[in-house]
Order: sequence, then C-alpha cells, then structure tokens
Amino acid sequence: MDRRTLWRLAALAGGAALLAVAPAASAQDTAEGLNRAMAEIGGDGRPLSLSLQILVLMSLLTVLPSLLLMMTSFTRIIIVLSILRHALGLQQTPPNQVLVGLSLFLSLFVMQPVISEINRVAVEPYGQEQIDIGEAVVRSGDALHGFMLAQTRKTDLMMFAKIAKAPSYASPKDVPFSILLPAFVTSELKTAFQIGFLIFLPFLVIDLIVASALMSLGMMMLSPTIISMPFKLLLFVLVDGWALTMGSLASSFVGT
Repeated sequence: MDRRTLWRLAALAGGAALLAVAPAASAQDTAEGLNRAMAEIGGDGRPLSLSLQILVLMSLLTVLPSLLLMMTSFTRIIIVLSILRHALGLQQTPPNQVLVGLSLFLSLFVMQPVISEINRVAVEPYGQEQIDIGEAVVRSGDALHGFMLAQTRKTDLMMFAKIAKAPSYASPKDVPFSILLPAFVTSELKTAFQIGFLIFLPFLVIDLIVASALMSLGMMMLSPTIISMPFKLLLFVLVDGWALTMGSLASSFVGT
C-alpha cells in the first residue's frame, strides 16, 4: 500500500467521522469539502508536503477511537463484560487488556456485515476511482446509519428529536447523525445494563445464600465474598459461561 492509498483510506475514515457529527443539512457540504481537499492531494493539484500529510493523517486517526466506541457494538459488549467481571467478584481477572481485546474482536465479528457493505459500496469503488471521496463518505455513512438505526429505540430517537426541536421525518433514513448518534449510544447503554442485570442475578443469589449460611453459623467476621467466589466460578464454568455470554452478546445484534 503506497502513501497515496494510505492517505485516501485515512481521509475516508475521517470523512465518515465528520459526516457522523455533521447535521443532515451540511452533509453534502462536508462531502464537497473533502472532494476539494482530495483534488489537491490526489494528483489534480499540487500535493501537500510529506510533513503536512503526516500531520493531517495523524489528526484523522484520532477520530477512529470515537468511531469504534460510539458507532459500533463495542460499547454494549465492553460494559456487559465489565459487569460480568464484577458479578464474579474478580477485580482484575480477566485484566482490562483482555476485556478490551475480547470486545474488539467480538465487535469486528458483529460488524462484519456492515464492514463488508462499506468495502463493497464505498472503499472498492473509491480505490478504483469510480466514485469521489464525497460519494464514498456518504455511502459509508449510509451503511453505519442502517446498523445504528436498527439498534436504537424509537423512544430515544423521539426524545433527542424533541430536544433538538427537529421536524418530523418522512422515513427513518432521513434521521440525521446529529440525532441518531446520541440516541444510539443511549440505547446501547440501556441494553447493556439490562443484559448485565440478568447476568448479575444468579451470582447475587449465591452471595445471599453464602451470607445467610455464614450468619447462621455465627461466622460474621468471615467475608462472604471469599467463600462465594469459588461457587460462582464453579457455576460459571459448569454452564460454559464465556461461550454463553459471548454467544448471547453476538446474537443480540442479529437482524441488523
């Protein structure tokens, strides 16, 4: 991959981020601005210097964590896994790096249809110079828009539309990213806590049983957490908890 190809891919990612935070009325203006910038960098005009290209490239890469966290399935997955760790009574096991890695690769698995769609309708045509950067950004945004809209509750959309005093939209596709993005994040947080609550319940029952048993035996000075942890780990292993949790998280996005 040469420098120009790397720059174009980074510009596409950055453009998608700009489109996500821009209102619907300015989406076309954002795309046109990217087209003008790429005309200078892509060879139609005088190219930027190497140091300036690196500076702009690194600036665009700073938006990628926000894309990963706020516009994909990553938020729901990492929250559920964190709640699971606390439900087991384990403070640092699995470590944060492992949880983030699991969330990242499971997010890639869940987002594979969307990534394939973006590659098919935007990245490949843009790499073959069949479309310009503006059209590629719009097509990428449409693919992400469909995924986010399928996971967003109607009540959350209505709440943020009411706060923004937005007019009625003819179809869900007309909802701008400026309203869809906060509604999507709110829905993901609510869904993650609902799943975490259901995961927490059986381990809470074990804690209550152990605490009651210790109380009846007069062992009030002994921490129930120390005694209940082996039983919670045993239960988690017996039901194949990791496979059940990861499978349930992945299946919660089915139909998107």
